[in-house]
This record gives sequence, C-alpha cells and structure tokens, in this order.
Amino acid sequence: MTAPTAGAGETSEATATRRLLLSRVLTGRAEADLYPVRFRGEVIERYRALPGAQVIRTRNVGRVALPRQWSLDVGIDDDTGEVSVPLRDLAGRLPEAERDHWLDHLVDEPGSAVFLRMQFAGAACIDDGEPEAWE
Repeated sequence: MTAPTAGAGETSEATATRRLLLSRVLTGRAEADLYPVRFRGEVIERYRALPGAQVIRTRNVGRVALPRQWSLDVGIDDDTGEVSVPLRDLAGRLPEAERDHWLDHLVDEPGSAVFLRMQFAGAACIDDGEPEAWE
C-alpha cells in the first residue's frame, strides 16, 4: 500500500488516520457518522467568552460544554488551529440553536458544487453541458 500524502497544513499521520477511518467505513467496520467535520478554531471563541461555559483542552483534544445542557468533544489540529467533530456528534449533541454558529466556521472541502446539488435532488440530472473526454 502506498503511503498517503499530506495535504496543505496536515501531517501524514492525520491523513493516514482519516484514510484508515474511511477504509473501515467502506468495509462496514465503522459507522459513516464517525467521519470528522472540520471547523476553524475560532468557533470555540464564542464559548470562551460565554459565562458558565467550560472550554478545556489538551494538546490534541478538547471539550466545549454548557453544564447540564450539552457538551461536544473536539479534535484539535495544532498545526492549522482547526477543530474536528464526528458527524454523529454534530447531529446528535449540538443543539439546533448552536448549529449556524458552527456552520459559519466550517472548513470548506474542495469539491464540485454541481455534484452536491445533484445529490440533494435525488436522481435528478443537471444540464452541465456536453460530455467531454476525461483527460
């Protein structure tokens, strides 16, 4: 197996770990909702300034909590300052009132916006021009 290459701002260890997780998801040994969603670290600042909120961290992991209300564990990439949260925790533990704040700090992943819109529409086809040679 070829060693994964690191993207901008990430270590090959992080790439290898994501690759392992995705491999496990694809073979049914892990749930897809474990896959991490990345956010700019500034997402945490809101809670550092919020009375009663608890924000703690070690070098690589942290927790944001409003005691007796909700808590969210995050992974921390010290090189980029980004935090990551499994999709299941975003959907299941983050209150609806907090979601827009987190979405405002989403790290944009490269991809085709047209393809994503096609996925939203189910089996829809979007006129994207004539077929082209794949070069």
